[in-house]
Formats: sequence, C-alpha cells, structure tokens
Amino acid sequence: MYKGYMEDKKRINFIEEIIENDLTNNKNEGRVHTRFPPEPNGYLHIGHAKSICLNFTLAQKYSGKCNLRFDDTNPSKEEQEYVNSIQKDVKWLGFDWDDRLFFASDYFDRLYEFAVELIKKDKAYVCGLTAEQIKEYRGTLTEPGRMSPYRNRSTEENLVLFERMRNGEFRDGECVLRAKIDMSSSNMNMRDPVIYRIAHQSHHRTKDKWCIYPMYDFTHGLCDALEGITHSICTLEFENHRPLYNWFLEQLDVPCHPQQIEFGRLNLSYTVLSKRKLQQLVSEKIVDGWNDPLMPTISGLRRRGYTPESIRNFCERIGVAKFFSIVDLALLEYFIREDLNKRAKRVMAVLDPLKLVIENYPEDKEEEFDADNNPEDRSAGTRKIKFSKVLYIEREDFMENAPKKYFRLSPGREVRLKHAYYVTCTGAVKDAEGTIVEVRCTYDPASRGGGTDDGRKVKSTLHWVSEKHMIKADVRLYEPLFKDRDPSSSKDKNDLHKLINKDAVKTVDAYLEPSLKDAQVSDRFQFLRKGYFCLDKTSTPDKLVFNRTVTLKDSYQP
Repeated sequence: MYKGYMEDKKRINFIEEIIENDLTNNKNEGRVHTRFPPEPNGYLHIGHAKSICLNFTLAQKYSGKCNLRFDDTNPSKEEQEYVNSIQKDVKWLGFDWDDRLFFASDYFDRLYEFAVELIKKDKAYVCGLTAEQIKEYRGTLTEPGRMSPYRNRSTEENLVLFERMRNGEFRDGECVLRAKIDMSSSNMNMRDPVIYRIAHQSHHRTKDKWCIYPMYDFTHGLCDALEGITHSICTLEFENHRPLYNWFLEQLDVPCHPQQIEFGRLNLSYTVLSKRKLQQLVSEKIVDGWNDPLMPTISGLRRRGYTPESIRNFCERIGVAKFFSIVDLALLEYFIREDLNKRAKRVMAVLDPLKLVIENYPEDKEEEFDADNNPEDRSAGTRKIKFSKVLYIEREDFMENAPKKYFRLSPGREVRLKHAYYVTCTGAVKDAEGTIVEVRCTYDPASRGGGTDDGRKVKSTLHWVSEKHMIKADVRLYEPLFKDRDPSSSKDKNDLHKLINKDAVKTVDAYLEPSLKDAQVSDRFQFLRKGYFCLDKTSTPDKLVFNRTVTLKDSYQP
C-alpha cells in the first residue's frame, strides 16, 4: 500500500536543487546556513517536526550549519515554558544547534536602528490610524488601498514620534510604525505594512526594557541576514510575503541577502495543526495539556510512545513539495509500527479478561516457560513466564456458539496457549444474567512448549496471563481526536467541540504478565496481538498506566 513511499529516492527535492545550483555557482561563498525559527507561544507539533528535520538535515547534508532562533516578538503569548519545551523537542528528535541558539529579542536594539534608518530614508512613518482604519484603508484584492493621512509626515516628525513610542508616551494601539511602500500594489503585504506596534507588556527575556515590538515580517529577514543565513526555508503561506522579505533587505545595510524558499506544510488527516486551535484544546481542557497523548505535539507523540527515529523517517519519506496536500495519519502510524517492530519487547497482556480454568492441571502446580523478548532481534534474549491452573484470556477469544471458520476457543475446540500447552475447551460457566464468566478446559501435558509429537496442528494461538502472577494496570486505547478526515475544512471547523471524537480514548482494566512490573516510563512494548504500548508518566508502583501507541495492524481504509 505504501510502496511508493518505501522505495529509495534517488532524485533530490527542489530545495536541494536550488542549494546545489548555488554551490556550483559559489553563491554565498559556498556556504549553506539554515535556521529553524519557532515562536515560543505553544508546544511544537508534527508539522514543526517536518521543518526541523528539513532545516537540520539540509545543513548536515551540505556540511553547513543550522541555527535555532526563537521568534519572540509577541510578549503577550510567549512563555519560558515554551522555550524550554521547544529545545527539548528539537534535541529529542536528534538535532543540535551547538552554540547557535538565538532569539529575535537578541536583536531588538539593532532592529530599532534599522527602523530608524528606514525613517531617515523616508521609507517608514508613524501612523495614527486605528487597527480597523488601517484595515479599511488597505483596500481589497480588486481595489487599491488609500494612503494614510499620516503618510507624508516629515522625517524629523517621524523620528520624534518613533522615539516617543519607544519611551512609552503612547497607549497600546494609539499609533504604529509602517513601512512606506506602495498602497496600490497587487500584493496586499506591500501596502504599507505595520513594522512596529506598541505593547506595554513585560517580555520573558527583556523584561520591561521595551514597550514597542517589531512585527514578524520586519524581524524575520533581518535576523536571517544578521546571522548569515543563506537559505531561509519556510512554509507556503509565506510565499506572498517574500517580496516584503526582500524589500527590507534591499532598503537596509545588511551583511547578506538570504534567499527565502517556500515548501508545502504538513497537513495530517484527522488532525488539526493550527497552533491557535491546539491552544484552544488545552485552554478549554478538551485535552489534558500540551503533552496529552491525543495531541499531535511532539511531546504528546513522545508520551504516547513514538520514537524520534519513526518521526524522522516519516518526515524524510513524505518529502517536500510546493503544493498543499493531506498526508494520511495511517502513514505516520506505519513508520512507528515499522520502528517498534524492530525494538519493542514482546509481552502478554489481556485487555478484556475472561477467566480460564484448566480442570486437569494440578491445583498447586506452577511452571515457567522461556519466551522470546523479540523474534526480530535475537540479541534481546528471553524471559521467564509463569503458568498455573487459573489463567486469563481475551474475552473475544471464546465463543460459545462459534461459526465454522471461528478457530479460537469454543466447546470441543483445541488451541495453543502461547509458549505453553494445547488446551481443549470443555464448556463455560455463566452468572445469573447469563454472562459467561469462566471458560473450562483440559490441557495436554505432552504439548509442553506449544507442540506435540503426534504432529497434530491447531489453527489458533492465544495469549494469556496467570492469575497467581499477573499484575493489574490501566491501559488507554486511543483513536484519532477528530471524526472528520480534514477538520480544518469541515463545515464545523469553527466549533471544535462538534468535531471531537468522544470515543478518542478508552481506559480498560487489564491484566499483564509480571515482567512489566519493572517497566520504566517511556518503555515501549508489543502486547501480543494487541498493538504497541508505552508506560505513561502517571504510573505509580501501585498502579501502572500504559498508552497504546498504535495498533498492531494498519486500520486504514481507503
């Protein structure tokens, strides 16, 4: 099904073509220098992972450098918590910025000087229009904008007013600094964009030094230039901002002129990757924080049991392109399943327990069996599992009135208990309501280890746990958080509550083999026949909690 993704890619992508052409022509003196520039106003998600992998691997491939730079120009939404989480996520994915950790706030003084330089060149002015008036004056896609009545202020007046803005003499929103470009431009971004606004708010790094803050479009390209970035790679929604990016660099005396290159952002089915909507999920307590395993954040995926290798492999295989597309969630699940198949320890866990009593097995007898920890990795060794008279199996593995092609337990049918014996069902016990509460079997002592000398075969092997030795745990079974394949385009997209899958998580009381009592947080396991699971941080010695990372088989339906 995913053959096209699995084949080795010989052809380089369009960004690599640009870089290799630049290297051939000795542009940027043969340097390749990229950056990952997150805004610290939330946790990173799987879409950011694509950008992280792209920027850092491009730098690695071409013996270049990649900076981590925080776009911290909006103090009303930014927190140190987010700064810390972003650094942790980038490192967990396997990348390092070495000594190149920067913040846009590192350049606030220099950016202010750039703004003053634009004013002196008559390329910027202080505007007293309100935000609503600026929007009205801006025009539409079919009608040109109108010039602000403040557009022709003198350079001297603008310099005085801008300094007064910096000194805190105006209220929030009372005035802004705008670039003087072209109000009739077909590109709305070039119609005298705001480059500084007033915000009397303490900044998480600069504290109360500033009450004016630069806008992203003004900040980004100039920070790139100051850091010597050669290729400024961003998502496709910034394509119409590129003329403005270049305009600032052309008007000002900067060390270099980076090239902005846009690619299609990652969109994942049954998922929202809008930071605003993710913030809404957190603030309205639809989820339990940014690292809830239901969230598409890197920390949420990590808590759910995803590995950095699986995410990097996923990002590499989907590649980069210059168009919008939705990647199927099943493809991401394919890569974590493929990775965990190689590394996860196999264990037995019963998620919907039904008691099984072996009638002819001695009451006080116990045995141990050797079990492979991972048949895909012989170096993983083996472990001992305990066997006794009373076991638990999955309720779905017994059917009283079974159809012809049902090969699991039913009266008169023989099955193999994994690693142990053949057993034959002799009947079942029901409670007063008619619910089956116990299955009765006999075992064949000659089938120890799961085989017989007479060569007879069974068509089903069941996992189990011993009642005497099992441990109890809460196991969380996850489904996608959203019911709609493309929640961002749904008719209910403005009401997240209507899109939420109410059955996205189900917690069951499970019985596990005793080896799991030594599991550590984030340890990953394959529960035989049930999927891949990870020990959650909410576990205690008295109550283990496991999250299902992914089902054992692809549940995708085209």
